[in-house]
Amino acid sequence: MTRPRFHPRSEYMIRFAAALFWLLATCSLAVAQDRPSLPTLLEALAARDDLTPLKTVIVARSGSVIAERGYRDNRPSDSTNIKSASKSIVSALVGIAIDKGLLEGPEQKIAPILKADLPATQDPRLDDITIGHLLSMQAGLGRMSGPNYGRWVSSRNWVRSALAQPFDDDPGGQMLYSTASTHLLSAILTRVSGKSTLALAREWLGPIKGFRIDAWDRDPQGIYLGGNQMAMSARSLLAFGEVYRNGGKTAEGRQVVPAQWIALSWQPRTNSRFSGDIYGYGWFQREIAGETVHFAWGYGGQMLYIVPALDLTVAMTSEESGPSARTGYRDALHLLLGDIIDTVKAAPRLGE
Repeated sequence: MTRPRFHPRSEYMIRFAAALFWLLATCSLAVAQDRPSLPTLLEALAARDDLTPLKTVIVARSGSVIAERGYRDNRPSDSTNIKSASKSIVSALVGIAIDKGLLEGPEQKIAPILKADLPATQDPRLDDITIGHLLSMQAGLGRMSGPNYGRWVSSRNWVRSALAQPFDDDPGGQMLYSTASTHLLSAILTRVSGKSTLALAREWLGPIKGFRIDAWDRDPQGIYLGGNQMAMSARSLLAFGEVYRNGGKTAEGRQVVPAQWIALSWQPRTNSRFSGDIYGYGWFQREIAGETVHFAWGYGGQMLYIVPALDLTVAMTSEESGPSARTGYRDALHLLLGDIIDTVKAAPRLGE
């Protein structure tokens, strides 16, 4: 029997491809071996000057914590003000209220619900604002965050003050980030349910093991401040994020947040004019280390990151005494998440 003969050039190409494959495999292994483990990575953060405000980091994959660390005498179990990261929690409560039939859906107009607080002489565009507009920060009303926040919370009635603001854009227009929008959602939840927003959170999100709201500020009328001044531990924040990562289910399989609501919340609807990040219903989105990341962000650097493709959830808490965007600190946290993602990719399912 005649054995097949390869052309010398074909044989050379086969050998070259085999050598190239071996080289790439060796390099990939070397990179993985050179990369520090997650615990080592988190340990080294204590010495970084650009992360001085950092208080805690917790990393979980597929429902299990694979690394956590506290800095400067802070612990992951300590309660901290998560600031605007609480907007994602308010969004979850809205989704549950819709699922329970207390609200009709994102397209429902808010004016009939809040008619007792509408200004006597109102802009007709108030009749066009929907639940969805408040969730995506597209109500069009003047912003009550940033330099306007102090004036707003000094008013006697925060709901009426928010509704009386002049329009900076039409409803459904550009993103105008405003804590007043999520506070209106808190007021709406209170009106339609007859219960406080805190009571709803404890009832509806109570089945989440480890989730607990320790404190939450209220307005002069007793309505809990939607989207700010909420205290919980980093572990509690992580527990909330884990439910979103798991399609709305607890670790025991109980559906707490409707899966469809999570998909709607993560659907791109607008963009931040400050960062360019995508924004949905109470959640930001950007690409970090080659992965799509959904995240909640609070003043000072209170972060909850979810990386669906890696089954990864990361919570970070920081000193809330200073801004994180203008100082570059928020970007440093994004880069830290990128390091965590790269480390997880280098050691799949091991976290080291």
